[in-house]
Amino acid sequence: MRGEPSCPKCGGRVRAPGLFSDAWQCGVHGTVHPLQPVIPPSVEALDVVVRRAQVPVWMPWPLPVGWLFTGVASAGDSRTGGRATAVACSGPGPLGGMGELLIVAEELGVGLGARYAGIEGPDPGPYMSVEKPPQGKVLAAGRPTPMWHVTGTPDDRAVFAGEARGLWVWAIAWPEKAGLLLYDELILTDLRDAGAETDLLPCGALSPRILA
Repeated sequence: MRGEPSCPKCGGRVRAPGLFSDAWQCGVHGTVHPLQPVIPPSVEALDVVVRRAQVPVWMPWPLPVGWLFTGVASAGDSRTGGRATAVACSGPGPLGGMGELLIVAEELGVGLGARYAGIEGPDPGPYMSVEKPPQGKVLAAGRPTPMWHVTGTPDDRAVFAGEARGLWVWAIAWPEKAGLLLYDELILTDLRDAGAETDLLPCGALSPRILA
């Protein structure tokens, strides 16, 4: 588990703002919104991300039966606020076995979703056939949100992406067959609007997916 900010696009080390730049810098990707260190999942850890976020913190809520909250990540700093968020959950897969789901919300160009999806970033547009009907759907903050299959990803996962509240939303599921969750209308809540309900959130062990 890393203890310092890193590049949201590649996980590499970043240089803090200083005399020559007022932004975080990656040696490969230039100016970035730094990915903050990931800590074990808890209601308190989630609350820190929610309070800082400038983008939605999407979570299937209420969680499906048997599912647990297993991690949260945020890209941004105290000056800019969270410009990307990722929430991990795990539970019984739709075809048996365990499934894992990562929901990412981010501004254009941040690149966190592409990193978790396993594709060249920063955005999903080149990998989506939006001229075709969407393959998945979610209900994001009460609004129907079409989700398109993202191509070119590793075989161990299913990746979907769309747009909600003017920002990218990614849904990344492991194993690949767990992507069937997106063929039903998955209900997402922006935890910035959830209030005290999240105090009852069931927490599990930290998902290694969010450390990728």
